[in-house]
Amino acid sequence: MVTSPQPPSPGDILIVGNYCHDLLIQDSVVKAESLGGAASFISNVFNEISIPCMLVSKVGDDFQYPVNHPPIVSPGARTTVFHAYFDSGSSGKGRPDRVLKRVCSCDPILPADLPEAKFAFGMAVGVGGEVLPETLERMIQICDLVFVDVQALIRDFDEVDGTVKLVKLRETGFFRLLPRIGVLKVSSEEALFLDLEEVRKLCCVVVTNGKDGCTVYSKDGNTKISPFLVSQKDPTGAGDSYLGGFVAGLVHGLAVPDAALLGNFFGALTVQQIGLPRFSARVMQRVREEVQKRKMQLQEGSANRLNFFRPVGHEQFEASLCASRTVLQCSVQECHWHPPSSYAAMEQDIQLLKCTGAAQSVETMYEQVSTSDSTSGG
Repeated sequence: MVTSPQPPSPGDILIVGNYCHDLLIQDSVVKAESLGGAASFISNVFNEISIPCMLVSKVGDDFQYPVNHPPIVSPGARTTVFHAYFDSGSSGKGRPDRVLKRVCSCDPILPADLPEAKFAFGMAVGVGGEVLPETLERMIQICDLVFVDVQALIRDFDEVDGTVKLVKLRETGFFRLLPRIGVLKVSSEEALFLDLEEVRKLCCVVVTNGKDGCTVYSKDGNTKISPFLVSQKDPTGAGDSYLGGFVAGLVHGLAVPDAALLGNFFGALTVQQIGLPRFSARVMQRVREEVQKRKMQLQEGSANRLNFFRPVGHEQFEASLCASRTVLQCSVQECHWHPPSSYAAMEQDIQLLKCTGAAQSVETMYEQVSTSDSTSGG
């Protein structure tokens, strides 16, 4: 009799990174406000596909969002706030340029804030400088395999207005820890601030590149993973949802290429909505079923090691994910933010995504997606 794999237990995954409050501002007008932070997008993916986790996050007394994983409240502190400024007229092809500013910063997460427990997987996903080198080192000690978003390591902030800038990875206090982490996730923009050929020899590096998908680099080679092309509404958190999907695949024992494909899938779903996405329950049920089928096909799959070989049936897995997709509509009443009427009307403009066969991801081209970007996350 065939039995399904046991789901992960709460002790399997530790997420470390602060919740945030995000404001999206276009042409000097606030277009949306929502819960932000990479931790919120990642835990959102895990919640939707029934993967339990433990989350360590700090917020201020002003934090009011309902969340499934309560944060640590720092007395007298304020919740981290990011403002993302978009100027629709500044880009040659209509793609808005973005200026990201950290307006408020909550307390950092200290090693003492982490639980006294062992975890199979750890995720260091700070967005505002809250993950310290000593905190990451402690995560490495208590987690068998650690995933790190490079934005937690290389972001710096202007002392006057909080504008986000990036620094060279080698110049940070985190560089020495690279040989001890499992996977480093970077966007194509962030990749300019590290020596990819050097870092890939120290740990696996996954570079996300929006509409061009992603590429997995290891010391032995690299593998390009196809994108899921959709119509973009907001790139906020796409990279974070990507990482959530990627880790979810590995947790279930998928090979790295299959897990990266699942990451691309969740990144694509996220850019179809503004702010923290709400996923269709029917789609998520299909995704869970397809992941379990894929797991059963890979009898040798193991969640506690990285398998970089592209397995037989990868293209069929891509087609099955594509077939499970449907329009994700989020009404004003369902969302955590209250957009102006023009944005509510825009929700109706998303067209049904169509898949046309096992060898194709989708025919509908999307115009301006960049799943490596996000507001507070990446």
